[in-house]
Amino acid sequence: MANTANNVSTGKPKVSGAVFRAPLGSTLPTDATTALDAAFVAMGYVSEDGLSNENSVESDNVKAWGGDIVLATQTDREDKFSFTCIESMNLEVLKAYYGSENVTGTLAEGITVTANTKDLGAHCWVFDMVLRGGGFKRIVVPNGMVSETGEVVYVDDEPIGYELTVTAMPDASGNSHYEYIKRS
Repeated sequence: MANTANNVSTGKPKVSGAVFRAPLGSTLPTDATTALDAAFVAMGYVSEDGLSNENSVESDNVKAWGGDIVLATQTDREDKFSFTCIESMNLEVLKAYYGSENVTGTLAEGITVTANTKDLGAHCWVFDMVLRGGGFKRIVVPNGMVSETGEVVYVDDEPIGYELTVTAMPDASGNSHYEYIKRS
């Protein structure tokens, strides 16, 4: 029996960042290590809960007379990524949470955030990780929209966090995301 323990890994963020966002139509990476297009901006630190991917399938069972299940038809397939950004003074985090046009200014001059019901818009997303033993993993979402936001909590002993859920929608090829893995 081959020893495959070397294939077991954790997913840690890259030192240069782990979550990136860019406008739709930006040049997407096609491997695990190539430098990202300049359009991608870093979302800063993510909470210790890391990144979660829910790629769930739902189906309905078709039963024959007598109760036997004779067919399962896929009715839904959602591909979602969830994470909490903890850089509360990062303009890119605020833009992802409230909408790009709803955040103006700079830290030096002052930031204004306007909360409203405007659509947050779709973006390209990249999630970069370092694997055990020097490997790399990159998840590329060509068309992802923030579909859920969590509550923002202000307390003494925790960082202010902006919880985001990105729903990956199919690209022109019908794919919701791509994963690239490479061992160095």
